[in-house]
Amino acid sequence: MGEAVGILEVFGLCTAFMAADAGCKAANVRLENFDKNKPANADALPVPLLVTIKFRGTVTDVEAAVEAGMKKAESLTGVVQHYIIPHPTEDTEKMLKISAFDKN
Repeated sequence: MGEAVGILEVFGLCTAFMAADAGCKAANVRLENFDKNKPANADALPVPLLVTIKFRGTVTDVEAAVEAGMKKAESLTGVVQHYIIPHPTEDTEKMLKISAFDKN
């Protein structure tokens, strides 16, 4: 089994950078590639782009990073969703590598 993963989805790329920075400063974690999503109702959202941050490390560190990232994101544009997966499966690990930022 791999490291724990904390997934934090926020409104906007700038907020994602700020939340990722806060999470990395709060705990001993590393980042996986960000991901993005522009939902069908984008015009009704505070920012029309959703960005997913993926923190990796021990469960305790990932929890601390997600909490710090959420606090920072809430002070900016807000949090959409957050999840912690303590022991991702092999298939989940493969999916974590996918990023829409890699697409043109």
